[in-house]
Amino acid sequence: MKKFYFILLAAAAIMIVLVFSNMFDKRDQAIYVAKNGDDQNAGTKSKPFRTLKKAASEAIAGTTVHIREGKYNEKLVVKHSGTKSEPITFKSYNNEKVVLSGIDLKDAEGDTSLVTINSKNYVTISGLIIQDLSTDLADETVMGIYVAGSSNHITLENNNVQRIETNADDGNGHGIAIYGNDPMKDINILNNTIEDLKLGSSESLVLNGNIDGFKVENNTVRRSDNIGIDLIGYEGVSNDKRMDYVRNGVVKNNQVYEISSYGNPSYGEDYSAGGIYVDGGKNITIEKNTIYKSDIGIEATSEHAKKYADNIKIINNIIYENFYTGISIGGYDVDRGGTINSTISQNILYQNDTKGLDGGQLLLQHDTKNNVIKRNILTAGPSRIFIANFFSTNQENKLQKNVFHKEKEEKGVWIWKEEAYTSFPKFKKASESDEQSSYLDPRYQNENKYDFGLKKDSPARKIVD
Repeated sequence: MKKFYFILLAAAAIMIVLVFSNMFDKRDQAIYVAKNGDDQNAGTKSKPFRTLKKAASEAIAGTTVHIREGKYNEKLVVKHSGTKSEPITFKSYNNEKVVLSGIDLKDAEGDTSLVTINSKNYVTISGLIIQDLSTDLADETVMGIYVAGSSNHITLENNNVQRIETNADDGNGHGIAIYGNDPMKDINILNNTIEDLKLGSSESLVLNGNIDGFKVENNTVRRSDNIGIDLIGYEGVSNDKRMDYVRNGVVKNNQVYEISSYGNPSYGEDYSAGGIYVDGGKNITIEKNTIYKSDIGIEATSEHAKKYADNIKIINNIIYENFYTGISIGGYDVDRGGTINSTISQNILYQNDTKGLDGGQLLLQHDTKNNVIKRNILTAGPSRIFIANFFSTNQENKLQKNVFHKEKEEKGVWIWKEEAYTSFPKFKKASESDEQSSYLDPRYQNENKYDFGLKKDSPARKIVD
């Protein structure tokens, strides 16, 4: 019996040693890269590797790659997948300034990206500055970060992507591009800054194709010449045509500004770039974002006939001083798709349509059905248009408890199914707005400083709260 107990105790001791050994192994799975390193080194803190290529080849599940300060004129191509318990992370060491630069990369046809993740899982890219990749070729697409294939459980956080440029008349560029050729899940784009891009026909931050489950939160997207944040479907990206659309995600707490296609060689003098754009997505919530001084604040539709932006919730956003319109739904002509089963609620739409393009604060276009527009506050811009609806192809859209800002010595214009109204009661009747929809002064806290909180005595409170 004593011998048996001894064997049990020995086995238990071995198990404890193995558990602690595994714990320490996980802690010790770190690789270091530094400008003064050497790829013949061990990759430790005192003997780091020299290149990202070498680090990526050695970074297996459970590895954190610490990149030391400096400018790395090379690409980072992720070679291996992590696991749920042992992800792979590439990050700047202790928030040191780490720059991945494409300044020395030569033009080449096809896709060129500074960071590439292709069909890899459980990977995080964190704290890097990714910049200065450009092309003069129309057949080359340049990208700061490119995630493709069937990549899942990907996190891009705290990065700065800047100066990615196409100089070709019909070129394409992206700051961050996520392309779901095969099923993708759990894509997280958090706390990044994406800025100063020349994009041609493409977008600053795009999710396209078969992507089911994502978060785009707390990013700053600014000063670029095409769409800010784009969620796309039905472009033939997915290998499964039935699932070729982005769905089941959240776009939240982002700051998007100075996004305009005006002067972009692909668009000429058009003001057509959305700050946030859903082009054929489904089950997406867009909330608590601030979008200003862009062409279109938020747009939800589909560019493909008989396809739709479906169940899009545009909630509690602040959208002001955009050039064409604040929020747009529906196709821009009868050959496009539209917007269905969606909600536009509790948004502040303040003095958009600054270029006088007749987009007003809310633009309803072709093929909008079963949408609810409620509890928004709208302040007209220079065109004085609150709602612009130049199409008769909208059905069963409900307007409820909206507040239209009545300004002293200013008139309002509402356009509904091609008919213009300067009388609010007549507009209410034509649009079948509910009785609680009102034309009054909402009494903002300080609209001159873009503080759109309502004063305690605001008559709008009982309507929109």
